[in-house]
Amino acid sequence: MMKTIVTSIVMTIVLTVLVGIIYPLAMTGIAQLVFPKQANGSLIVHDGKVIGSKLIGQQFGSEKFFRSRPSAAGSGYDAANSGATNLGPTSKALIDRITHDRDSLQKLYPELDSVLPADMLTTSGSGLDPDISVANAMMQAKVVARTNNLPLDTVTALVKHHIQGRDLGFLGEPRVNVLELNMDLLDHLKHP
Repeated sequence: MMKTIVTSIVMTIVLTVLVGIIYPLAMTGIAQLVFPKQANGSLIVHDGKVIGSKLIGQQFGSEKFFRSRPSAAGSGYDAANSGATNLGPTSKALIDRITHDRDSLQKLYPELDSVLPADMLTTSGSGLDPDISVANAMMQAKVVARTNNLPLDTVTALVKHHIQGRDLGFLGEPRVNVLELNMDLLDHLKHP
């Protein structure tokens, strides 16, 4: 009986050290060597300052910039409260929110078409989605060009430069990372 207890305690200690300390340190070390940017959160540095992560959306309130997809994570893009609203298609609260957002966008941006891309009005499953659809970005390009007094061709060229294709060539849809696009736009506005 005592031998079984001692064996259990020794195995618990050995496995704790092996799986709880050595393995995580080894994986962290390998990640830092092989994929340092991804291991450190895919951070975006602009003018020497970390301004965000390529993986987490941000709120852009100014009409001068492209807007991210709406967020249901806490007070908006709050990584500590990641998650969807779980409102179904027949939910009155969801219908009211989408109707309100659509009407607000059409008042704010009269040049937008009457049919808006779905990701302009709906939140993602995590509420932290950093990307928007190409249709969303192209539609917003009209507003961004007008607001910044830029030719539409210049802004659409910026959007086209930031289009990311399907993962592995067939997974998902083409998309645009809003933070990277806005940083490129900001650089263009500073240095035309």
